[in-house]
Amino acid sequence: MSCERMESRILAYMDGRLNESERAEVQKHLDACAVCRVRATEFSSVNDLLDELPMIEPSPAFDVRVRARIAAEPVKQSWWAQVWATLSPSPRIAFAASMLLLATVLVSYRGGGPIAPPIPPDQADAEMMQDLSVLEDHDTLSNFEPLKELPPPVDPNSADDDQQDM
Repeated sequence: MSCERMESRILAYMDGRLNESERAEVQKHLDACAVCRVRATEFSSVNDLLDELPMIEPSPAFDVRVRARIAAEPVKQSWWAQVWATLSPSPRIAFAASMLLLATVLVSYRGGGPIAPPIPPDQADAEMMQDLSVLEDHDTLSNFEPLKELPPPVDPNSADDDQQDM
């Protein structure tokens, strides 16, 4: 058995809470391990000191006082009630926020500048008809078949040589 596992069993061993097989296993480890044996001796010494202390009996009113203190404790609020109490604004903050909102609305209403009037439907159709030439060119440009029939590029150096021969 490892010493880490033994750490949790020493107190149960000292108090006699282990069954026979566990008790024999702990005893075997204590016989082999000096560190755990010292630890068990320390626990035994502390236990002996605690046994020497006199037993203190609580007063008859002790139970009544404890129950009264428990009753005097404030009732724990739900999570939502605590959040709401934390976030609830003071009247000053609420007033300041509402004035800020009002000022924002007024500035955006008055300071927005002139709004362009809507374009009548007839004028919108006329503007669209002016752009039809672009659409026609688009049909031409999307067809790449004529580009395949182009002659091969001419070398500019060879053209200069032909002109010099003349």
